[in-house]
Amino acid sequence: MTSIHDVAALAQVSIKTVSRVVNKAPNVSPELQARVDAAIKQLDYRPNQSARRLAGGKSFMIAFLYNNPAPGYVSRIQIGAAWRCRELGYHLVVEPISPGGEERFEVLDRLVAALRPDGVLLVPPLSDDEGLLARLAEMKLPYARIAGSVVAASFTIHTPERAAGRMVADHLIALGHRRIGVITPPPTHRAALRRVDGVRDGLAAADIAIDDALFVQGQFDFASGIEAGEALLALPQPPSAVFATNDDMALGVLTLAHRIGLRVPEDLSVTGFDDTSASLTSWPPLTTVRQPLEDMGRSVIDALANGPVDAPEFLFTLVERGSSGPLSPDR
Repeated sequence: MTSIHDVAALAQVSIKTVSRVVNKAPNVSPELQARVDAAIKQLDYRPNQSARRLAGGKSFMIAFLYNNPAPGYVSRIQIGAAWRCRELGYHLVVEPISPGGEERFEVLDRLVAALRPDGVLLVPPLSDDEGLLARLAEMKLPYARIAGSVVAASFTIHTPERAAGRMVADHLIALGHRRIGVITPPPTHRAALRRVDGVRDGLAAADIAIDDALFVQGQFDFASGIEAGEALLALPQPPSAVFATNDDMALGVLTLAHRIGLRVPEDLSVTGFDDTSASLTSWPPLTTVRQPLEDMGRSVIDALANGPVDAPEFLFTLVERGSSGPLSPDR
């Protein structure tokens, strides 16, 4: 069986250099990287994972913990994270975990005892679960967060939620809409609540009176989108446009509109958030805010695998499709 010594001899480098290349360590020169990679390929060398763990004191596993009812959001982050783990020689372990209550600590304790992950990736609402963050800190287990809003000593990707909400409001107002219904996120999703603040900013800037009846809470799932849509459309003065703070709820509103005979966007404009794959397959295709979720997942893995780095800034963009249109003259 080919050994690391064989690779080092063929590449004419030290065993330590081969180890650094295999473990994707930073600051390896391109010339050495190329020589070692060529030797590995020629010899068909397969690193011994057990030896890697013993030598580096690592498990080469990263745990992805989530509790989010929007599968499109979670899956896109997972795809980016999983591919980056593969590139770096790590494995991604995905574990659902309930927010609140002692159960989440029991799940975490079992996970750490069994796998000893090198780090943990958290997404909303777990990104802001202060009890869970404290437990991870107590365990001295590195963790990184996407869209965390509470202060914590971790690598955190901060997302421009408020600016994105304002962007949606400006879009609908430019189309002539003045009564804009908003399906808000669950209160545990603190980052997403800033999307609602952004809508309020846009309404205030356009000198449009804010009607609290037009703000209805959802649960970030399809069914609650239907329920919130029913509540909004039953108002004495229903909205001419609805902004749902994630795509799953927006698709619920689209389904409701079709069910009751409303034309989209002629009778009702609908917008979402996240640009999940379902937003393209709906009819009409959904106007939504695109988050670079795969890139976020990759960046978090980089931080956990390679040590502290500055969090990059990610831009959100409005993707205009057929579900939003000008206010009808008869409205």
